[in-house]
Amino acid sequence: MKSHREFSPQTLSVLAALFQEPSRWQHGYALASQTGLTSGTLYPILIRLADRGLVEARWQEEPQPRRPRRHLYRLTADGLASATGALAARAGRQPAGRPAAATRVGQPIGRGAVAPAVR
Repeated sequence: MKSHREFSPQTLSVLAALFQEPSRWQHGYALASQTGLTSGTLYPILIRLADRGLVEARWQEEPQPRRPRRHLYRLTADGLASATGALAARAGRQPAGRPAAATRVGQPIGRGAVAPAVR
């Protein structure tokens, strides 16, 4: 298993989104909205994380009417441990007085919320 130092910034953003509610199944569209990543970046990351045993994936059991079934994703126990370490290391590397990338003013911080301006 790779160490958290080898995660790309994009992979860290996916791990951070999944880490917010690690036991909850999330679909790719929600993760794309939270991270700002395009499907061409997000889905290969999810596949790599699943191949490493950090994320588990399954098909949605009861799709919405007139919509195709979706894949759902959540962190495994190993994924939660890796995400915890990687996100803590990322937070420790932030320069003093500078907010983390996910909480910069005007950037998404999850579930459609936006970080407020600090005056």
